[in-house]
Amino acid sequence: MSLLELKNVSKIYGELHALDHVNFKVEKGEWVAIMGPSGSGKSTMMNIIGCMDKPTEGQVLLDGVDIARENAKNLTTIRRDKIGLIFQQFHLVSYLTALENVMLAQYYHSVPDEKEAMEALDKVGLADRAKHLPSQLSGGEQQRVCVARALINYPEIILADEPTGNLDEANEKIVVDLFRKLHEDNTTLIIVTHDPEVAEVAQRTLVLRDGRFDREIINENFTGYMKLD
Repeated sequence: MSLLELKNVSKIYGELHALDHVNFKVEKGEWVAIMGPSGSGKSTMMNIIGCMDKPTEGQVLLDGVDIARENAKNLTTIRRDKIGLIFQQFHLVSYLTALENVMLAQYYHSVPDEKEAMEALDKVGLADRAKHLPSQLSGGEQQRVCVARALINYPEIILADEPTGNLDEANEKIVVDLFRKLHEDNTTLIIVTHDPEVAEVAQRTLVLRDGRFDREIINENFTGYMKLD
């Protein structure tokens, strides 16, 4: 059984089909990129997979459970327990330190554990920045805090929306290499991106166009490393 499967998923807003009978599967431990132009349905798909929205039609099976049929309370629990979210805009709490931002995710899941949160920051190379506020961190450092926050509750899927969109080339490589290390630990990664250089690091890329998958690109030379000129 696949970890995630979408079956004939559509999302309809009036006359607009943001997603139009989409089908795809993600196996446990896979690294999948989703690409497409603006308006292709990428954000809609992320919101549905991330339990932040529900499809108009179809099934969304996560560990065999159709999350499209769950109520809002259950979706919140599933998102908290099974999905680690990483956003382009970071969404860090401005008055909390890096450490406290990571511990906040623990608070909503179970019990905050400072030692465990420090270990998560250490994994992303930010143990020495733990006491800094977001305003005292670079964009790359803030995104790495987001990665640590997404990891802290050991989710089954890391779902990242344009995770390198606000980063320069050097920090983009750092974040992509963090994803590579997560993949080596058998973490399932779904990366929504407009950047072909980020997409080509994944095992395969699904290209959305007008709410449907236009094509699939298999990375025959998959290594998880970003190539730099």
